[in-house]
Amino acid sequence: MINYFSAILNQLAPPATVDATDGNLLLLAMFIVGVFGACIGSFLNVVVHRLPRGESIAFPNSKCPSCSAAIKFYDNIPVLSYLILRGRCRNCGARISPRYPALELLTAALFALVCRHDGLTLALPFDLVFVSALIALVFIDAEHMILPNKITYPGAIFALLARIIVPYTFGVEWMMVGTTDPQRFRLYSVVNSLFGAVLGAGLLWLIGWLWKRLRGIEAMGLGDVKMMLMIGAFLGVALTGVTIFLGFISGSVVGVIVLAKRRERDMSMMLPFGIFLGLSAIVSLLYGEMILGWYLAQFM
Repeated sequence: MINYFSAILNQLAPPATVDATDGNLLLLAMFIVGVFGACIGSFLNVVVHRLPRGESIAFPNSKCPSCSAAIKFYDNIPVLSYLILRGRCRNCGARISPRYPALELLTAALFALVCRHDGLTLALPFDLVFVSALIALVFIDAEHMILPNKITYPGAIFALLARIIVPYTFGVEWMMVGTTDPQRFRLYSVVNSLFGAVLGAGLLWLIGWLWKRLRGIEAMGLGDVKMMLMIGAFLGVALTGVTIFLGFISGSVVGVIVLAKRRERDMSMMLPFGIFLGLSAIVSLLYGEMILGWYLAQFM
């Protein structure tokens, strides 16, 4: 079985490009998508600030958190306005959190990487929406330690629809041996999506349930479970496994570092695990097939 999967992985095409013979066209596409990503990052800043507070993300227009003065359009240009104003409100001079340009730059960089990975294909807009949702969840979890249902529930439905429109069967290729029917290919993509959702949400729920039974401590919130339902449905079973593995490894490393720096060795401290799941899901989207291929190659 390992040899079979390794053979499949070895035949996988490298990341898509706009035109393999025209690197300049790819760079131009990445630049345009990256600029678009910075604008989306500006919108995600609104989502991160307002959604946990139960406020509308559409109305009213952006305003200064300190003086409530409306922010003019020329002061709302991603990254550039922050630099021009030196990180302060034009009206009252209050400091603006560096989180705003950081989120915009991160979104721009990730959009460019997704463009490099997908090329100008039908998968690109779906992957960009998925990454946007993950960025919002990561920053909200970091600030409020919650993962809003208003993102995870629609995100799970979106993920399933995406796998119908843009089939993805990595990890369940063994089900498709000899299959050439496009409809069956689409069906197996949905099966892969459902398997991924069950694996992601089910495994985290089981770990949380067992930990609470054994230690009497909440180790996994339902928000994390719902987030993995969305991630699993989008990435499928194989990359969901990679995401969970990377999430637990990175979360454990950070947890040990934080614990070592604390004077009180409180083993029950809570870390916003959604941060690690979200970042690991993005890594899996971009490099998961390569990571899994490298891992399986160790057993050849």
